[in-house]
Amino acid sequence: MTAKPRRRHTAEFQANAVRRLNSPGQSVQELADELKVTRSLLYRWRRAASTKEGPMPKKKPPPMNEPARRPQDWTTEQKLTVVLDAQGLAEEELGGFLRQRGLHSATLSDWRETVLRGAKAELGGRSDKQPGLEAKRIRELERELARKDKALAEAAALLVLQKKFRALMGAEEDDTEPKNGR
Repeated sequence: MTAKPRRRHTAEFQANAVRRLNSPGQSVQELADELKVTRSLLYRWRRAASTKEGPMPKKKPPPMNEPARRPQDWTTEQKLTVVLDAQGLAEEELGGFLRQRGLHSATLSDWRETVLRGAKAELGGRSDKQPGLEAKRIRELERELARKDKALAEAAALLVLQKKFRALMGAEEDDTEPKNGR
């Protein structure tokens, strides 16, 4: 069985089909049959027209200077450029901007947070906590650690002394009971 060759539809044809799809009087299946296209294609054209992008764009291979399509393959500079470029875009433009680069809005949000954290760290800004609160907590923990280190050293010294005392006195007592019960 051979596959049918794909038909290319002009933007005008698609716009006319969407206009007829949105007007009452004809079912989607009837219109699809008349135009010799699938219902899903009609729905895709309508969705594309409603997002103000016009007809479905043709897929083109990405230019050689465009960054890799997978977000984990992007360089730091490319990520920063995307974050900065997306900063001034309106919500309607942002969707097209992200689709053009093959990104999700969640990825962009993660990159924005990373850029902000890096900027705060580099510029000496404090985190969201009150200034000095972390430093105070660190000092408290260091004091507690030092106190516990001293107590541990003291306990170890007492055990060593106790062992030496028993060895000198020859009074190493065995607290275990004999196995034969005598």
